[in-house]
Parts: sequence; structure tokens; C-alpha cells
Amino acid sequence: MELNQAFSILQSAGGTRAARIITDKYKKLSRYKTMYFAKNLRKGVPVAKLIHSKWFFGLDFYTNKWTLDPRPDTETLVESVIKDYKTKESQTILDIGTGTGCIICALCKNLNNLNGIAIDKSYMALMVAYRNIKNLQLANQIKLKHCDIKKYKPHKKFNIIVSNPPYIKKSDYRVNKAANFDPKIALYAKDNGMEFYDIIAQKAKNWLYDNGKIYLEIGVGQTHSVIKIFQYYGWKFERTEKDLSGINRVVVFTKL
Repeated sequence: MELNQAFSILQSAGGTRAARIITDKYKKLSRYKTMYFAKNLRKGVPVAKLIHSKWFFGLDFYTNKWTLDPRPDTETLVESVIKDYKTKESQTILDIGTGTGCIICALCKNLNNLNGIAIDKSYMALMVAYRNIKNLQLANQIKLKHCDIKKYKPHKKFNIIVSNPPYIKKSDYRVNKAANFDPKIALYAKDNGMEFYDIIAQKAKNWLYDNGKIYLEIGVGQTHSVIKIFQYYGWKFERTEKDLSGINRVVVFTKL
């Protein structure tokens, strides 16, 4: 099939942007492949899930049904860490619930001498992270561990902890259509979305060096609740960071 014909079919099914992304990636498209993409675009399947690729912080990440697709909002988390540590060296980092590995990989690519551990309770997600770490030549800097945060007991401390935990309350279905194709384990949390913030606040304080910092992505309207949880467990609130829409997207705490 001619590429311009494929573009028109894909454009009709999923819009101009989707058509452009797919035809940019695949310089040749069979009729079967084009119809497969078009059928799934009409169902609302995100382009990243179809081509198994999503750009994040200038890096190309493999993604599939076992992981959240990297999102622009999460770049705010990466930017917040870089702002604090861009002039420092030999830092250690823990990424809780790594998924594709996009956060820790982006940080290791942009900070000098950064190394650490990425954990996830999903074995299939870790396989995706492993693929991305290998593709980005970061295997010497990032180690993976299959572990539930509730049972994790690190053998060393860290300078930095980052996490984009599940934070959508289970009764809230106000998520965009694309999220229907993401793993629910990475989206929804108990206690009105606060489940993992409470777990992290309890446990992670003992995992940081003195003056270490933790950076957390949060959902819309969750700022006060997350700050309250962390202050209850003795953390010092440092600041919030807004995403490109002007919404509080990251909260930063330091170990007292």
C-alpha cells in the first residue's frame, strides 16, 4: 500500500497526529497492518500501545500493555530532580514502581554519576524496564529488583527517591480513554488514592541519607492530602512543582 493511502486511512481512524506518528515510524505499511492499526485507533487504543514506542524526555522508550505509557506530566518529576542535583556527583537513587523505567533512565542520562535501583511488583513491567535500560546502555548504572514496596528492605541508603505511584481512587473513573489500556495496578489505589503515599511515607524515611530528598508525582487536588501524610510521619515539606497545565504535579520532601 502506498504510504499516502495508509496515512489517509489512519487519519480517518485516529486523527492526523496518530497517522503521522505511525507513518513516520513505519516507512512501509501493508494493507493488513494499516487496517489493524486503523481498527485499534477507532477503539481508542493509544498510538504508543500500537507501535510500542513513546518518547519521554528526549528518549525513545519501549512500552506495552504491562506498563503505563510515559506521559508528559511525569517529565515534571524528572525536571524537579535535575534542578536540585545537576551540579552534584555520585548520587544514588531509588525508583519505586518503575514501570517502563522512564524516570530513572531519564535521570541517569541527564545527571553525572547517578546510579541506583528500580523496583516494581510486576515482573512483566520489569521486563519492559530491562529492555529500555539495555537499549539506553544504562545497565551499569541501574539495577532492577522484583519486589512489592510493602516488603522491600534495601541494603543501602539513597540520596534520592522518586516515585509515580498509583494514585487514582478506585471509585473515580474520570480518566482519559487511553488509560483504559493501561494496567489497572499502575493506576488505582485504595484509601482515596492515598494508599501508596502512606506506605512510602512510613518506610522510605529510613532509606534516605540525611538531607536526602523524595520526589513524588501526585494527582489533581491531592497536594494537601499527600503533604498531611508525610508531615504526620515526620517529613519536612519542601515544595511543589507545577506541570505545563499549571497543576501541582510533584511534591518534594526532605528527611529531617
